[in-house]
Amino acid sequence: MQSLHQGLKSAKDYDKEMEIAMIRANMVEYKEATMARFLNGLNKEIANVVQLQHYVELKDMFHMAIKVERKLRRKGHVRPTFNSGFSLSWKLNLK
Repeated sequence: MQSLHQGLKSAKDYDKEMEIAMIRANMVEYKEATMARFLNGLNKEIANVVQLQHYVELKDMFHMAIKVERKLRRKGHVRPTFNSGFSLSWKLNLK
């Protein structure tokens, strides 16, 4: 679980991967620990904005990550790329 990171995945795909990994590992932890793990795995551009907010629930943190990701995409900070599985993912645009 410690090595799980968003990478080129969308925030939605990263959240789903984390959820599946926790179910497979039969992992039960305090919600604060899960939220910290989620935040730590987000791409830095997204995490830097998300961490400035106060959250009580992981779903609220997740929705903010989605909003930040969309905003970064609109501003041109990220661009779409295709990985080997032909699914659309997002990558930092270093212009």
